Amino acid sequence: MKNFLTILMIVLPLMQGFSQNTEGKSRIGSKIIDDSTKNIYGPKTSKWITEKDLFENKNNYQPIDTSIANYHRWTYVQRFNNFYKDLGFVGTALSSIFPVLPSSSGVSTGYTVYEPYYKSEELKYFDTKSPYTRMYVVWGGKGRAATRVEFSRNINPRWNFGFNYRPLLVDKQVQRKGKGDRQTVSHYVDTYMAYRTENDRYSVLANYRRIRHTVNENGGVNVTKPPDSTYASLFLKNIKPKLSYATSVEQRNNFHYFHQLKVGKGLQIYHKGDWGKQYNLYRDDLSQEPDYYDHYEKKLGKDSIQTKDSVKFAYLQNEFGIKGNAKGLFYNFYYKIRSYQFSYKYLSPDSLALDPEAKEEYAGAKIMYSFDSLNSAGGWVEYLLDGNYRVKGDLNTKWVDASAKRILAKPGFVQNAYRGSFDYWNNNFSNVQVDQAFAFLKANLGPLFVSPGFTYTAYQNYIYYSEINGFPTIDQRVLPVQSAGIQTLFSPELRMDFTFFRGFHFRPQVIYSQLIRNDDNALQVPELFVNSQLVFEGLLFKNNIQVQTGIDAHWHSAYAALGYDPAIQQFYVQNKVISPAFPLVDIFLNGKIKTGKFFVKYHNFVQMITKSGHLPTPDYPGQGNVLDFGFELLLFD
Repeated sequence: MKNFLTILMIVLPLMQGFSQNTEGKSRIGSKIIDDSTKNIYGPKTSKWITEKDLFENKNNYQPIDTSIANYHRWTYVQRFNNFYKDLGFVGTALSSIFPVLPSSSGVSTGYTVYEPYYKSEELKYFDTKSPYTRMYVVWGGKGRAATRVEFSRNINPRWNFGFNYRPLLVDKQVQRKGKGDRQTVSHYVDTYMAYRTENDRYSVLANYRRIRHTVNENGGVNVTKPPDSTYASLFLKNIKPKLSYATSVEQRNNFHYFHQLKVGKGLQIYHKGDWGKQYNLYRDDLSQEPDYYDHYEKKLGKDSIQTKDSVKFAYLQNEFGIKGNAKGLFYNFYYKIRSYQFSYKYLSPDSLALDPEAKEEYAGAKIMYSFDSLNSAGGWVEYLLDGNYRVKGDLNTKWVDASAKRILAKPGFVQNAYRGSFDYWNNNFSNVQVDQAFAFLKANLGPLFVSPGFTYTAYQNYIYYSEINGFPTIDQRVLPVQSAGIQTLFSPELRMDFTFFRGFHFRPQVIYSQLIRNDDNALQVPELFVNSQLVFEGLLFKNNIQVQTGIDAHWHSAYAALGYDPAIQQFYVQNKVISPAFPLVDIFLNGKIKTGKFFVKYHNFVQMITKSGHLPTPDYPGQGNVLDFGFELLLFD
């Protein structure tokens, strides 16, 4: 990282010195107005757009976001509005609190616990009038740090390139030996370019993305006495991790491009291409911790002191289609083909139910009609030629947002078959069917915005991991299971924003979840889930500083949260440990001065008083009370 920053400090000034204006003329230094020192370049002259909007022919370039709303929510759990849980600390495995639909009707790896660190943001393409640089740094307490270096510039008015670099470095929070004793080391980088011809008839976008996410697994913590009902003993200073030498690694990389040609008014032909790989690894030193694991595969486990279990997935995907606009209607028809290869380190391809090397062909169509800028309706269907499919319908208006979808998807590779040092199974699971619908009303009633609604989710042939008990012939503790029944979840929800006095806001979000049917107890969700915020937003010190300051709070009712098995990188259903209801309360201040932003946050204020804390995952204590600080600088020349 030091070498990268050193190169960056050398390269950026050189690039800025040779920057160009919108007419393509060379210039050096900052252009000024009326010989003053006021720079004409800023957030409004460096604009961005996503591939999705360009694909749908929406020419809605957005200025750089300088908002400080919720700027203090830098951890991934808080960025997802607490809808995900981790193993207590930043950078560890993530699992959604509520059911998440498969992202494809085709095969997948089945490894998803580190996916949000890779896919949390949609890539942006810029159109800049000057070189744009964003420097973002978080100094979290107890050795927790996140950084972002973002750069973009136009080579000429129609050609832009840029890159992002996002390292995440987190020290161990249990038995930390000193500064730099890492639990998580993650490096994400992407680079991109966008080009269009002078008449805009042809355009192309391309990007390359890569992440290597490494976590030193601690397996939870050991306690010297049985935990009480509040699990206060899990938060004592003398607790020790169950694992000290285990490591999980996920590496992903993907090259993507999209290009289109306008062949007539309201008609374009296009092509999308993707080439990528995913690699998952788990290793441990059994000479140091032989008693943690429940099962050993012959000649893979205890016979080998150093274990190294891995899987690899490679794919090549191409999509060809036509699209266009006819008045308020957007249409799209396409054909997609994906070739893939999945490699098990210790399993023969002949023994698998799913073919580890095959080709999938899809046909799809999408229509969307915009009544005006606020009201639209549309539908999408994608059919996998072997019988699986995805169907979706959306309605977005000034008064209501609604969506309904159904997916018939193949099981993941690791759910169907796996063999490592500590686990083995070989299944022949059926396809999974998921239905989900939601609808939310929206109303502004003076100082009150209110949005009541619901989400409905139903599974058939649901596949999940479960703790196996009562089978004397099975020594494996966690195995994948396919339910023969049905799971149905209905979740009414209320969102509000109440403005009072001048600049004060109260923003509650309450979800009540009712499991109408839960065969095999396959779903585990809290009955009540609450986010709330009480803040002041406004300008201070003669309007020189914009601030947002107040209290963030999250709470859920007690429930049997999913456990975690690090050897297979999977969360599983368990009923031994109840995660108690515990209020997570943060006190924060976000501020902005010109193009600079900063935040100060005290996390988990309640633990400072109670000495007990949050238990997001059984055996894994949550982050204790700690002070975080972060800042950001935007440079436009």
